[in-house]
Amino acid sequence: MELEKKNFELLPDAQKNWQNRPEWFFNRAHTDTYELWYEGRYKRAEVWQKKVMEQLVSKDKRVKTLLEFGCGTTRFTRWWKEIGIKATGGDISPLMLSQAVHLFDGDLVMADSHHMPFKDHTFDSLAFITTFEYYKDPVKVIRESARVAKYGIAMGMMNRNSPKVLRRRVQQVFGKNPFYVTATFYTPAMLIKIIEEALEGRDYTIEWSCTGLPKWFPVQQWSVPYGDFFGLYVKLNDVD
Repeated sequence: MELEKKNFELLPDAQKNWQNRPEWFFNRAHTDTYELWYEGRYKRAEVWQKKVMEQLVSKDKRVKTLLEFGCGTTRFTRWWKEIGIKATGGDISPLMLSQAVHLFDGDLVMADSHHMPFKDHTFDSLAFITTFEYYKDPVKVIRESARVAKYGIAMGMMNRNSPKVLRRRVQQVFGKNPFYVTATFYTPAMLIKIIEEALEGRDYTIEWSCTGLPKWFPVQQWSVPYGDFFGLYVKLNDVD
């Protein structure tokens, strides 16, 4: 009798799509090198991104717990405790989480950010770091965030107002740089419009700041909508 051969891969070929399209974070060739990317040429950028996010989130003294969705290998999720915030990580990719479980000593959940498996106000805040660009229904994700997070929503993402966006698109034409093929790049103003639609009727304030400027530039962070990265924090005011 011939035995049927089974496929015990972590992610079968038939499940390597999300939102009806292929995504790089379901491809092991890319996820296995994700941590190395941060340790290389991206290291300086990461330092400034963390400075921006710390400034924005730390101003809201109510935030003691945080859920980071799209946590990946928990690069940022591990860092939140350094500024006194207890973090939980969530991601849709089992490939990312298979690494995260060995790097992060906190709680992890595999779930879709459009349908967060948490009760209302489970966390003080919710964060998206370079992941919000991949959501096909950003309004729904923000509404879910405002449901699960009681006090605020933190977002850090690649800025549309950056010469690197054009470079990335050119690279894609030649079959390189697969990481941003399905990404939607926003400016602070574009993102604020989406937030206004999602949180209509809510009382909130927004603060943002840009970084990712050249080394030779006089400043490395400013409140002008130009730079490779911007951080934004939505402070929800209509809660006890």
